[in-house]
Amino acid sequence: MRALRFARYGSPADVLEVVDVTEPELNGGDALVSIRAASVTPSDLKTVSGYIPGTSLPRVPGRDFAGVVVGGPHDWLGAEVWGSGGDLGYTRDGSHAELVVVPVSALVRKPERLTFAEASVIGVNFVVGWLGVVETALLEKGETLAVFGVSGAVGSAVAQIGRVRGARVIGIDRRPPVDDAALDDFVLLHGDVPGEVRRLTRGAGAEVVYDAVGGVTTPAALACLAHGGRLLVIASTGTRKVEIDLPDFYHREVRMMGLDTRRLCTRQCAARLAQVASYLESGDFRPPPIAFTFDLELAGDAYEAVAKRPPGRVVICP
Repeated sequence: MRALRFARYGSPADVLEVVDVTEPELNGGDALVSIRAASVTPSDLKTVSGYIPGTSLPRVPGRDFAGVVVGGPHDWLGAEVWGSGGDLGYTRDGSHAELVVVPVSALVRKPERLTFAEASVIGVNFVVGWLGVVETALLEKGETLAVFGVSGAVGSAVAQIGRVRGARVIGIDRRPPVDDAALDDFVLLHGDVPGEVRRLTRGAGAEVVYDAVGGVTTPAALACLAHGGRLLVIASTGTRKVEIDLPDFYHREVRMMGLDTRRLCTRQCAARLAQVASYLESGDFRPPPIAFTFDLELAGDAYEAVAKRPPGRVVICP
């Protein structure tokens, strides 16, 4: 089969190559999926560049995918499936290939409403959104959720999850999102963002703040919290370190929590995707827009496109 692979870290243009590799063999409990679409995420780019530790080389990258089962249990053969995993592309070969092996326990049927390309851009975005909003922050109906980086794919997913949970959603970013249907208010990421959030909440602040940017935005995100609020952080853009006013932190009894979907294997991601599937079927959740689609032979160009931060997701279709 044909696959994208790298044997050393570096610029994607220098280290990625499309090669012929032996078709993977199945062990007991495995399934073989023919990839129809696989998104290229910013984390894939960071992995190839060497910014994310723990990857064993040589490796086929790629976390998210959608395709058709062509090997494994008889009752799954021909099924249209989708998936993601913090192990794919790191400790086991990923989805940027014609075929990928996943555990049978990680198989989830693709929502019929979605095309393969649309399904392939759901994984990381909605899994980390669901993990943070629903499982970690325990967002409740009637609470306010402020989302830093709402114009990005993760931020958009978080806003949509907040809306179906019955929260008031305030989006924060450098530019308004293309689709603002999930937002009650929008705040530009400049000036006194905490002051504007407090004005919109009549001085209370937000019970939950999801910082999908991190680093340069984290002090402002902390300042947006209501008394006893919960801050979720998934990134560290611009700086790895931030200063915290500790007396303010503990007097306001706020909590700051980190999320790492790398710790969720394909099976654990599948459990989250199964929970969001019905919302995608109903149209309550919408996939992020797709900016570019590339053939596998041009997969290196797909990585370069992601590096330029396009206004949408980048997908490889083998």
